[in-house]
Amino acid sequence: RSSDLQSVRWHRHGVRYGSGSGQQSVTGVTAVDDGNSYWRIRGRMNTVCQRGEAIRCGQVIRITHVNTGRNLHSHQFTSPLSGNQEVSAFGEEGEGDYLDDWTVLCDEDYWEREREVRFKHTATNVLLSVTGEQYGRPIHGQREVHGMTASNLNNYWKDRKS
Repeated sequence: RSSDLQSVRWHRHGVRYGSGSGQQSVTGVTAVDDGNSYWRIRGRMNTVCQRGEAIRCGQVIRITHVNTGRNLHSHQFTSPLSGNQEVSAFGEEGEGDYLDDWTVLCDEDYWEREREVRFKHTATNVLLSVTGEQYGRPIHGQREVHGMTASNLNNYWKDRKS
């Protein structure tokens, strides 16, 4: 997935947050050929989402990192750079908890490829976002992905084929 305005893709790696939850961080990168930036959509906890089935606007989903099986996750920890809400990678083989659930927000009946969409965390009501804050070592230049309460241009995303 990538932010429409900044062409940022969600990225998961082995670096854990040094504060907050201590879980594995999720960052934003602009590289289009990075194998750690592939995610798949799954049904909410205890629900099956069939491959190829259209996703309704307002539907609750889980977003799972392809390589690690960890889910895009959020909770009441403060993100380290912006002071917004931390977003992390959590769970094992796609199984985590209710804090992995996100609601798809879009303007049509269904989420359509290449159309803008937003993701609202179902438990805390923040919107999945990326702004300009960048990390230093060991993940220099990667952007902080976080949850924001305000709806703005930083929380619109598009599905990218490549």
